[in-house]
Amino acid sequence: MSSINFGIMQFQHQITIHRESKQHQIFARHSATVRPKRTTRGSFGGRRKQTIKSMRAVVQRVASASVEVEGRTVSAIGPGLLVLVGLHETDVEADAEYICRKVLNMRLFPNEKTGKTWDQNVISSFSATCYPCSYNLTLSQFTLYGVLKGNKPDFHVAMPPEAAKPFYTSLVEKIQKAYRVDAVKDGVFGAKMKVNLVNDGPVTMQLDSAQTSKNANDVV
Repeated sequence: MSSINFGIMQFQHQITIHRESKQHQIFARHSATVRPKRTTRGSFGGRRKQTIKSMRAVVQRVASASVEVEGRTVSAIGPGLLVLVGLHETDVEADAEYICRKVLNMRLFPNEKTGKTWDQNVISSFSATCYPCSYNLTLSQFTLYGVLKGNKPDFHVAMPPEAAKPFYTSLVEKIQKAYRVDAVKDGVFGAKMKVNLVNDGPVTMQLDSAQTSKNANDVV
């Protein structure tokens, strides 16, 4: 075999090794960057649904809010917070304590003296008279735990009414005791209510009692 042919064979062999090395690097890089699937297969071959176990609250800063039942206004507030609460079937006392603490300590109000936008909670804003008066209107809202099955809402994970009513009542009492009884209003549990509000901002926040630690020290 001539030296020229031998040189050509060596060159072709080097090209083959280079291609295989390049393909290996590309495959390794691709494998490292591919994200794992977020869903897993359940025992029946379907996707396993995310488990949600927490009390849920939607908090809105309002200029005013009111609730009507059968054409009659049952509760009304001025500047403050409108809180819609969804109870999960597994909720316990710790969930209620967390939501109560967070609702009263969320810094959703401005401080007109210092100019800070997110500085005052509903209690301190009343004490500092940053608002004419800061109220809290809390309403039971089981549809916060609605999920769609096709186009139809399903509420099977919401706490059943017979258990939810005393649990919700105890939550309202917690907020009243921690704040002021006359400043915390509610609606009529289980009734068809019409809620009127003027969202101030708008400012709307969602709380889930399982989203962070239920440590009683996280009040600031």
